[in-house]
Parts: sequence; C-alpha cells; structure tokens
Amino acid sequence: MTEPATTPRSIRPNSMSGKGGLRGGAARLIMALISLSLLGTSLLCGAPAPSQAQAQAQAQAQAQAQAQAQARAQAPRTLRIGLAVDVDTLDPAELDAQESENIAHLLWGTLYKTSSDGKLDPYFAQSSSLSADGRAYTFKLRPDLKCEDGTPLNARDAAYSFEHPADPAMKFTGHAAGFVLPALQYTGVHVDDPLTITVKFKAYNPIALGLLSEMFIFCRAPYEAMSREQAATHVSASGPYRLVEWRHDDHVLLERNRNYSLPAPMYERVLFRIIPEGSTRTAELIAGNVDIITNVTPDQIDAINDTDTAKVESVASIRRIYIGFNQKDKFSATPGGKAIRDPKVRRALQFAVDVPTLCDALLRTPCRRAATMIFPPNDHTGISADPYDPDRAERLLDEAGYRRGAGGVRFEITLQTPRGRYPNDVNMALAIAQYLGDIGVNTKVEVLDFASAFVPLIRKHDAGPMFLSGTSGASWSALYDMSDFPSPDGGANYTNFADPEFFAGWKKLEQTRDPAEQASIIRAMMTVFHERGTWLQLYFLPDMYGVSNKISWQPRADQLISLD
Repeated sequence: MTEPATTPRSIRPNSMSGKGGLRGGAARLIMALISLSLLGTSLLCGAPAPSQAQAQAQAQAQAQAQAQAQARAQAPRTLRIGLAVDVDTLDPAELDAQESENIAHLLWGTLYKTSSDGKLDPYFAQSSSLSADGRAYTFKLRPDLKCEDGTPLNARDAAYSFEHPADPAMKFTGHAAGFVLPALQYTGVHVDDPLTITVKFKAYNPIALGLLSEMFIFCRAPYEAMSREQAATHVSASGPYRLVEWRHDDHVLLERNRNYSLPAPMYERVLFRIIPEGSTRTAELIAGNVDIITNVTPDQIDAINDTDTAKVESVASIRRIYIGFNQKDKFSATPGGKAIRDPKVRRALQFAVDVPTLCDALLRTPCRRAATMIFPPNDHTGISADPYDPDRAERLLDEAGYRRGAGGVRFEITLQTPRGRYPNDVNMALAIAQYLGDIGVNTKVEVLDFASAFVPLIRKHDAGPMFLSGTSGASWSALYDMSDFPSPDGGANYTNFADPEFFAGWKKLEQTRDPAEQASIIRAMMTVFHERGTWLQLYFLPDMYGVSNKISWQPRADQLISLD
C-alpha cells in the first residue's frame, strides 16, 4: 500500500540533528521504515560591428535549427512517460493537479511561457504592454495561431479563455479560477481588435505577467458547445499536440497537432502511462518500456543507477511539502480541530518534527527545513527555520493549556495524506504522526487515493483537520510563492487561514512599485506566516526522475515536463 523507504549509509538515528536526538516512538518508526526498505531493495572582448552581429545571430539561429532538426530525426517517434497518478481532468478551465498541468502544456498554449531559468518569453502573444496605472495588460497575438480543427485562433478566443473560468455560474475551482484570477484580482477582459486583448485587474500587481502566463488559451466554439462533463474528457487543442485517447487509470495518448503553426515538436506521439507503484515504474524504465518516470522513490535510486539503461536525474523543486492546519469552522467540533485554531498550538508543533532526519531517512537525500513558503533563492526575509526541539514543543503546549492527560495524551487529531502523489508520502505522514505522538498529540493517519478522494477534499477546502500536501511556487518571484494566500477565501488557501495582519500586506503591496518597500512588506507578511504557524513547515521537494539513456532530457525546478 505504501512505498518503502531507504536510509543513506550515514544515518545514525540516535544522533540526528536537533536537540536531544530522536525520541523513542519516532526513532523506532523510522528505523522500521528503513528496515522495510532495505528488504525491498565566452566572454567577448568587444562588440562586433552591426553587420557582423547580424551575421553571427543568423548563423546561430541556423545552427540551432539544424540541431533541433537533427534531434527530431534521431528521437524516437513516441516518447513514453510513466506517471505515479492519473490525470484528474482535461478541462482547461478546471485543471489543477501537476500531472494534468504537464499534459495541458502540450495541448494548449499560453500568452507567455516560463523558460527553465525562470524567464518569461512570448508564446501565443507577440508582445505585451502594461498600462500607466498598472491595472491592465494588453497582448498582441501571433497572426498565425489555429485551433485544432484548423480555424483561426483570434482575440475572441483568447478573451473567452479568461471569461469562461471566471464565470461565477460555472463554479470552477481549478488553478485558473481558484488561484490565478483571484491572485490577479481579475476584473475583466476586452477585445481591442481581432488580434489584441486587454486583461484588467483591480490593482497593480508586480507579478501580473507571470500569473497571466499560466492561463491556457483555447478556442471558444468547441467549448461553448460542450457540457462541463464533456469538457473534462474531450479536448480541442491549440498547442503542439492533440488528444488521441485517455483511458482512466491506464494511459493518456497524444499525437502531433497538424494545425499547430509554431515549430513542430520533437516527438510524433507522447504516451503518458499511469503506473502507481514505484517499483513497477522502475522495472518498466529498466526494461525500456518507458523513457521517463516521475516520482522515483528513494528505495529505487540504486536500482536505476546500477543499470546501463537509465539514470536518476534530480532537481531541487519549487514544490513546498507541508502539513496544513485547516481552520474551517466545521473542524472545531473535534478536539484536535479546535486545538489547531490556536496559533500557540500551531507554533508549538513546529518544534516537534525533525525534518532533516525525515529527508535523510525517507527521501535518501539531504534537505533544509523550510522557513517560509518562499523558494530559498528568492527568500530574502532573514527568517530562520525552526529547529527540532521536542522539549520546547511540550513546554509551549503546556503554556497553551494543552497538558498531558490520561495516558499522556494532550489531544487527538487526524492527519490525511494522499497515497503515491509525493515520494514516500504515506511513510512521511506516519513518521510525522509518531513525532507528534511523542509529545502527546495522538495522531491518526488517514490514507486517501490522490485523484479520487484527496483532490476533491482539497478543492472544497475540506481536507483535515491536518493534511499533508504540496503546492508549487515559482523560480522567479517571492510574491508568486505567497499568492497561495491572496485572500481568506482564495482558491489555493486550503487551510482557510484568515489572519488580518497578513492579508493587510497585500493592500500595501498594491500601493508601491519600490523594490525596497516591497521587500519590507514581504518580510512582515512572512513573519506573521511563520509566527502564527500557518503551515507545519517541512521541505522543498527534492524531485527525482528516472531517464532512459536513449534520450536527452533534464528536469526543471518548476516540475514541468518540458519537451522543447
């Protein structure tokens, strides 16, 4: 039911980081998980003259085109990718899960797209301009865009790509309606001419262009003709590929979209296979039946690297893994749900979990504990991660009024976790539950199928009272990382966090374009986030993929499976 964990050779559970080492229950559980896993196991001197620069640029472009053509000629006709979980929907207005987003980027285009180094480049838009008051972006579309059926894709289609997910009657909860549009404070879109749209928002937003680049652009006519149920499984593409078949819990097959007017993709077909078990994904990779696998489990790393057919490629991702404290009123009826509404309790629990040890033992890779929700290269707040200090956790719980009672229990609580969505997610939840149990918080772990059970709860903000989850940030902006919390009722605010001091910061950010002032406001907001214990902070996910030696492919920090 769960993926076994493996420990690195240097692990010594009785001398781990943190004050006092591991306590009995957590140490025993981690060692048990480890045992199970072992069983399973050019600098230019001067600028050239204009004519020379022009010739040089042309030569570079030709060389790049030739290299791409050669790569396409040498590439297999079908790229096969093994996913850990199934797609939840293929409705461009309702997409949310990373697996769906990865496939969606092949089916639809966006106005701008993010490169592997975090740069925003024009894609379906030729250019963009920001209004003087900072409350509108105007986009000029490429003139040669087409829908899957060959009809022109124009400004009316692009506008519909905003209007449809924003329609309150549809009650969409996916990434567009639940995160992007609220974070933008979107107010509407206007068709200026057949190839120009202007997107409007309530106030200036310094990351508006990046947010807008996450809206998929699709054709109006086919989606107006579909019911919501049909749109979830029937695709009208605008991107480099079209949908051939989606067989639930088995595979998604794409093929080249012949009406895609931009450079043709490298592969004729892309097959996404749904392979929930980590060991099975590894076996299929080694056997040559897939070319890339996601979510390589820690116990499979050596099995892959010891072959001559594949290797493990890893990257420090922007995905934040955390334990959410759901503060929704309905959870107050339970002792644990009532307890975690107290910020003193949430703060105390931060010190109960030894995150570096969890990473070493269950992920087989070192990681730093997160201090805030901001991707470390963009985090300039100066806030430090909390250490492992169970004695302090117990003292703070005593001070909050939650003393040990009969049997040493302070209160009981449920921790929900998806199965197979993140590397060793179930074992991670079990270990965290034991850490909490060691300080008197009796924690029951409830394991849920990701697509069918966990995602519906998350979308309705009903997971909890505690839940293990992960949300993506950005490689290019601290403010983007913070946009999970655009408002107390924001679509990605799965914890229903509503601290007025935190949300007042967004109003202040609307009123300044000065980077120093913005940095000060961000620091203040993150201090509130940290001190109120909004999440039980864990780590930024070390993302591991298995890659066949027959192909050349590198993972990205943003977890996008890019085939460019």
